[in-house]
Amino acid sequence: MAAYLLGYDVGSSSVKTALVDADSGQLIASASSPDQEMKILSPQANWGEQHPDDWWEELVRATQRLKQAHPFSGADVLAIGIAYQMHGLVMVDKNVDVLRPAIIWCDSRAVSIGQQALRDLGEAYCLGDLLNSPGNFTASKLKWVQQHEPALYERIHKIMLPGYYIAMRLSGQVQTTVSGLSEGVLWNFKKKQLAHQLLDYFAIDEALLPDVVPTFGLQATVSQQAAERLGLKPGTPITYRAGDQPNNAFSLNVLRAGEVAATAGTSGVIYGITNEASSDRLGRINTFVHVNNQPADPHLGVLACVNGTGILNSWLRRLVGNLSYTQLNHLAAQAPIGAANLLCYPFGNGAERILSNANPGASVKNLSLTTHQLEHVVRAVQEGIVFALTMGLRIMESVGVSAQVVRAGQANMFLSPVFREAFVNTTGASLELYNTDGAQGAARGAGVGASLYASFEDAFASLTRVSLTEPEPRLQAAYADAFDQWQSQLHVSEPTSV
Repeated sequence: MAAYLLGYDVGSSSVKTALVDADSGQLIASASSPDQEMKILSPQANWGEQHPDDWWEELVRATQRLKQAHPFSGADVLAIGIAYQMHGLVMVDKNVDVLRPAIIWCDSRAVSIGQQALRDLGEAYCLGDLLNSPGNFTASKLKWVQQHEPALYERIHKIMLPGYYIAMRLSGQVQTTVSGLSEGVLWNFKKKQLAHQLLDYFAIDEALLPDVVPTFGLQATVSQQAAERLGLKPGTPITYRAGDQPNNAFSLNVLRAGEVAATAGTSGVIYGITNEASSDRLGRINTFVHVNNQPADPHLGVLACVNGTGILNSWLRRLVGNLSYTQLNHLAAQAPIGAANLLCYPFGNGAERILSNANPGASVKNLSLTTHQLEHVVRAVQEGIVFALTMGLRIMESVGVSAQVVRAGQANMFLSPVFREAFVNTTGASLELYNTDGAQGAARGAGVGASLYASFEDAFASLTRVSLTEPEPRLQAAYADAFDQWQSQLHVSEPTSV
């Protein structure tokens, strides 16, 4: 009899799913939906919303496609794991019906609310106890709803992160984790409890928060209704859930202090593990509870994020027409390092944390109509994203999280040779790419949560490194000059209220 683990990765671009052999850990099949990126709604400038029901429908379609790729019985699935886009806000009423479109990770409307909270509550509490400025995270977004949509706010029964909404659709149970609470800046690291002081300041009733379950372990089971929709077995256990960045690190077996993961999807992230509570005085990086955290053995994830990463590359691809990403990558290689002094700043997708929540918008500088061709633009886009990520890594280094080796999945912008070359020679870190993704990580997490593996090492026995890119001294000086030029012309105004 076959025995599988099923992983879901619910992103803002698509829903990915993976079927993994429970014994060998090998990927059996994968699928995603939709074929084109899901739309991010922007009713006003600096807003970002999606309909939670759309995530569910795409998950249903992705599961159907997975069954087409490799027919399997729901009875063969031993456990389910879920990864999801972080920091969003889903609100449901007593019938668990969604009250409004979700306010997602790149939405900037609550920046001024979070900044005021930082001033009123003080840096000692926010950066010492919460390890984060409230910024535009989930708690601040909920306060925005309370202020601007009070009638709707009064109807809220529970709030959820995007992945917890999906888990609720699968099981009927509304739940969260300590890691999830930390994502919303709702966790007090120092006291190891809810951030009561922040909740009181925002006048948010703790009853709106879901029950807490462990990251790994039996959390809930698939309901009859969901089983019929997905072709799964009722009672199938859900045994793992985590935000996309902690899960990306987990999927790469990044679990120990000093290890670093990266991703370059819609947003770009560098995520390093530490045992020490750390925060940046300007709130430009964030610290969350990592998936393997234990009260007596802390493991925290320090994160630097660039919102305008893959979404900028996607914008460029749409702009130029029918070129594929492979063709764009080939074009980038035809331009010199530094793109003949053409500079691109990938900051056009909401408030950027590494810029202290400013949103200067994306821009191109030094454009010469007689010099620059499409290949220069493509290279400037890729280099600009690398330079922004390097800026984030430098901030992480200032609080003690450094990177000698960075692990990433063989996907998205890391498929570009120019992007990989620029990344290692600007950051100075070696880059290892692996044959995994977030959906596979969620499936392996489900296996850990179902106690099918004796250890994390067993869960990753089949994880294979597919490439290694190392810095080259002959290139580092050129990239250092290009990075310095990029930094010298980066001018950011103070963040404004939205």
